[in-house]
Amino acid sequence: MGRVTERRRVLRIRDGVAGHRADTLVAEEPMEIRLNGRPLAITMRTPGDDFALATGFLVSEGVLAAAGDVANVVYCAGATDDGRNTYNVVDVTLAAGVPVPDITLERNVYTSSSCGLCGKASLDAVRTATRMPAGDPRLPLLTPELLAALPDRLRAAQAVFDRTGGLHAAALFTGEGELLDVREDVGRHNAVDKLVGRALREGLLPLHDRILVVSGRASFELVQKAVMAGIPVLAAVSAPSSLAVDLAAESGLTLVGFLRGSSMNVYAGAERFALASEQAH
Repeated sequence: MGRVTERRRVLRIRDGVAGHRADTLVAEEPMEIRLNGRPLAITMRTPGDDFALATGFLVSEGVLAAAGDVANVVYCAGATDDGRNTYNVVDVTLAAGVPVPDITLERNVYTSSSCGLCGKASLDAVRTATRMPAGDPRLPLLTPELLAALPDRLRAAQAVFDRTGGLHAAALFTGEGELLDVREDVGRHNAVDKLVGRALREGLLPLHDRILVVSGRASFELVQKAVMAGIPVLAAVSAPSSLAVDLAAESGLTLVGFLRGSSMNVYAGAERFALASEQAH
């Protein structure tokens, strides 16, 4: 298995004083996702939770919706480097009766660590209809005080970030703010896929009563992944894109951006908030 971190010797300069030292870097390696033995996608990821990453990706693609949709997940033994298994190829076998999507050149995409949608033929190709709508009433009404506390709880749980400073993170919280799971990766979309894949394998989908918090910006792809998993609330510490806001509004997702301290912007789904007062500007 690949390591999450690696050590490199660097020249460190501080206040004009130079010296050599060892530095800890986050590992980044390619991983190929195969479906029933056929190549589907390649993603640059931090090794670890690879099976969850592969199955979470397939949830976002509309292929999987429940643990029973998966017959098996394995590393491909044929992926070797100097006779050793690289553990960089994962094959997901669908259960009997689960429809196999048409794997065409449009779907066979390269996914970088910064953009999970690079190579998609069009935006229409990723506006996948979810079987898990986000408009579920079980999540309690949100308060600014509740959301304001979540980024610090996410940051406190980022063990690898503390050692490298080079990872994105995503976390699932209850409606009361309890941290349930957190994943780290060089790609923000990979971190979310790992969360969703773990939830799928534990039989927890749809995540109708959960809040997803991400450490970076809220892109279209992250909104799509939240919608596909049935998550009703996505909060990001940075900005959303215009397409992310549009998709959130269309899908009934509450989208919060610039979640920093007691300040935040609600871009869609403000009806889920319980506010003492509202002041327009």
